[in-house]
Amino acid sequence: MSIPIDISEESGVRYLHFGSDWVQGAMRLRKPNALELTYTREMMAGLLFREAPWPARVLLIGLGAGSLAKFVHHHLPQSRVTVVEIAPEVHAVAHQYFRLPDEDARLEVHIGDGAEFIQDDPRQWDLIAVDGFDRHARAGALATQPFYAACRERLAPDGILSVNLFGQLRGFKTQLQRLRKAFDGRVLDLPECDSGNVVALATTPGGHALDLSTLKGRATGLKAATGLDLLPTLRRLEKSGTCPDGTVNL
Repeated sequence: MSIPIDISEESGVRYLHFGSDWVQGAMRLRKPNALELTYTREMMAGLLFREAPWPARVLLIGLGAGSLAKFVHHHLPQSRVTVVEIAPEVHAVAHQYFRLPDEDARLEVHIGDGAEFIQDDPRQWDLIAVDGFDRHARAGALATQPFYAACRERLAPDGILSVNLFGQLRGFKTQLQRLRKAFDGRVLDLPECDSGNVVALATTPGGHALDLSTLKGRATGLKAATGLDLLPTLRRLEKSGTCPDGTVNL
């Protein structure tokens, strides 16, 4: 069954919809490789907790408008990206309307089921980013206990799983519980965005504890190098009371 796809534009920003008002992706026309939506920026928050050349190998499950793929391909030349997208029409639209580059030595697009891919492909990844929803904002198999367990198996020793959750949906807390179970509690769920999205970061044991001042310094450097601004995220994290001692474990 094909996905109904709509494109809209407003104030210099092009939006992707899957037959509903939910925004599935966005691109500012003057900055096609930037991350326009807050939650997409926060999907890359792992860059604050690891230092280059991390991540060398990136797996993106769910293409949407191609925002994450374009950002990594353009701004992180040390990274190779594999994208898994279930709908070929989404891939076509990302090319035609959202300037997704052609595949090359650093960008591979696989048309298929993300949950099956993570089970079947034996490769290890430094960063796995999961952003897959249908037209009703449901994640399906990408929100199950077996899927999160498989993601843990596929992470490299210093790897991070980044998951876009939707905090306003019933079942959100269950998703978060499954994620914590799969990763023995090593999960950082960032404060909810204005859009209702919650980005959760998960790691295997042996991660790092970093103080907020160090993270802010890294965020300043990242913004200067790539335009990615995670300082507002850190301010929200600080205000949330999640890290009362001033340190974040990941």
